[in-house]
Amino acid sequence: MGNVIDIQHLNKEFASGAGTVRILRDVSLQIQAGEFVAMVGPSGSGKSTLINMLTGIDRPTSGDVIVSGTRLNALNENQMARWRGRNIGVIFQFFQLLPTLTLYENVMLPMDFCNTYPVSERKKRALHLLDQVGLADQAHKLPSAVSGGQQQRAAIARALANDPPLIVGDEPTGNLDNKTANQVFEMFGELSRRGKTLVLVTHDRELATKIPRVVRVQDGMIRDA
Repeated sequence: MGNVIDIQHLNKEFASGAGTVRILRDVSLQIQAGEFVAMVGPSGSGKSTLINMLTGIDRPTSGDVIVSGTRLNALNENQMARWRGRNIGVIFQFFQLLPTLTLYENVMLPMDFCNTYPVSERKKRALHLLDQVGLADQAHKLPSAVSGGQQQRAAIARALANDPPLIVGDEPTGNLDNKTANQVFEMFGELSRRGKTLVLVTHDRELATKIPRVVRVQDGMIRDA
């Protein structure tokens, strides 16, 4: 299997009142198709910045980020948004569901944005995805009417809407109780078994021990991959 992710000599700097702050330092990392990877490290180590590079939310100061054969540095903002919608499912710690839309409408949004499925099939697919994460009976409710764990499961369904090859999560279980976090983690394991590539930032050491590959980030560098 080839690499889904190929990061070469990546650097990220921010200007601040105190001068230039280096967040990532000469990071190189390869992740193969179908791998399940945990990204761990202390707060402020650069994990979230690195994840934002993978999704194109942030841009490198220097170096290359190649995902599924596409050099993200070369895309403009509109191209990036379209590319991201088709190729990456992003799962946020705080769900980021639109509060005025029902769960199934939230799951339909990526399909509408990227025009990936016939209009007549999108609702059916959204309902099917919610059924897969155990939310068939909650599909017509607003996010505020369901629990945090249910919102996160809906966010996972939304991340799968366009059947992306890569799933990326920044602390996707960080806002959940232990029981719900374990249930959500089991869903990630099932996605990995189906051939999806998963990269998850986590502070949960117990969950990280269950993930086949662990990448440790410290002081903006890969210490162990």
